[in-house]
Amino acid sequence: MKRPFRRLLPIALLACLCGCAIAAHARDGDASGTRTGRQIVSIDHGAKLPAGESAQQVVSVFGSTVVDGDVSGSAVSVLGDVHVNGTTGENAVAVVGGAYINGRVSGDVIVVLGNVTLGPQAVVGGQIAEIFGTLHRSPTAIVQGGVHVLPGIFANAQGLHSWIGQCLLYGRPLAPSLAVSWAWWAALATLAFYVLIAALFREGVQHCVATLQMNPGLSILAALIAVLIAPIVLIALVITIIGIAAIPLFWIALLCAGVFGRVVAIAWLGSRCLSVFKAETGLVAQTVLEVLVGAVLVLALYMVPVLGFFIFALLGVFGFGAVIYTLLLTIAPSAFAASGLTPGMQAGTAPPPGASIAAGPAPDALELAALPRAGFWIRMLALLIDLVLVGFALGLLNHVAGNTLLVLAAYAAIMWKLKGTTVGGIVCDLKVVRIGGGPLDWGTAIIRALACFLSLVVAGLGFFWIAIDREHQAWHDKIAGTVVVRVPKGVGFF
Repeated sequence: MKRPFRRLLPIALLACLCGCAIAAHARDGDASGTRTGRQIVSIDHGAKLPAGESAQQVVSVFGSTVVDGDVSGSAVSVLGDVHVNGTTGENAVAVVGGAYINGRVSGDVIVVLGNVTLGPQAVVGGQIAEIFGTLHRSPTAIVQGGVHVLPGIFANAQGLHSWIGQCLLYGRPLAPSLAVSWAWWAALATLAFYVLIAALFREGVQHCVATLQMNPGLSILAALIAVLIAPIVLIALVITIIGIAAIPLFWIALLCAGVFGRVVAIAWLGSRCLSVFKAETGLVAQTVLEVLVGAVLVLALYMVPVLGFFIFALLGVFGFGAVIYTLLLTIAPSAFAASGLTPGMQAGTAPPPGASIAAGPAPDALELAALPRAGFWIRMLALLIDLVLVGFALGLLNHVAGNTLLVLAAYAAIMWKLKGTTVGGIVCDLKVVRIGGGPLDWGTAIIRALACFLSLVVAGLGFFWIAIDREHQAWHDKIAGTVVVRVPKGVGFF
């Protein structure tokens, strides 16, 4: 018997709340899968009640619940399936999983994002609520209450289960497994769409790539400013009443900028990989090739635990910022002089003959940029000296250790702006310079200091990147557009 959609909403809400509440209870209980009193609780693997045994509740999180005995309460599975071949005194609940009933359930059968299968010996004393799935019922199965079915596109949630277990729990969008083949097909379809965009809008992609390559720090800053301003723009459109009609267009514009930005970020990665080759190709072929090479690298990185989702988010920020910043430079051409870009100029190309650059690097900055890059160990020694210095100063001031990193970032930003180095850098003969030359301004110093937290958050991978990068740049160097060079002995810093 079918029920109206509005009758399904309270049942769906009840199922989600019940699953979340019992999942929290399971997390606080016994995580090893053993019995706690008369309850069987399991996390990260299945929970089973054998035939002839009884329990108050059987709960599993990230696993399947199998009841062959007698449960006085409920049988629940979150991100798994529920199998009831025995009896339950209350409900059988599966959140993002299916229910297979071939016994007696005194209460309701509630399933969200999964299928319900009733065997020939199934007896359900309450109702069946099937949310975004399908119901398979044996002719001899008995359901004493109503049947509420809301079909959806997730009728088979096995692929979703596999993605959660092999990708989401590992912090990555993809996994080297056929169980998540649908995610790979989605990724390949998205890649094909990106290639199409690169072929149709090749000049725009290359121009944004140039912006990202020459101004990575300002691109990130543009993305952050755009995210902060977007709610203000929406509020202003609502206040004006007339502007409400423009809200959908505003969201579409942001979506297009985000999609185009990912194409730009992937093309930028591809251009860096292809920079060692000097093949003469057309602009269309070059842009498409960069996107293809960058996409292969991105797909490989997406399979790395933790780093996969981090790369996914970082590409979105970099690309979106590059698009926004390029639009700003297009709207205000005078800003190109400060950024080092001229209209139509691409990364890695020389300016046209006779063209002048308003703000070129000073000779001393060019000389510094030509100095040898500082390696991993010497930079870590300088960082250790600064850390000890800041920690000692905070200890004298009776500050807690939790402020050390914040104070260290502030100290570094001030020293980089004023002297181009820190005390540790002076001891180790190091200096921070901009890749394009010119003085290290406050914006670059602050962005570099904040980006250090990004280099630190993923197990310090951003700092270890110094050892494998061709220019010995850390992640915060790439974001700020800086390098650390070795200054010859006898050259003054002050």
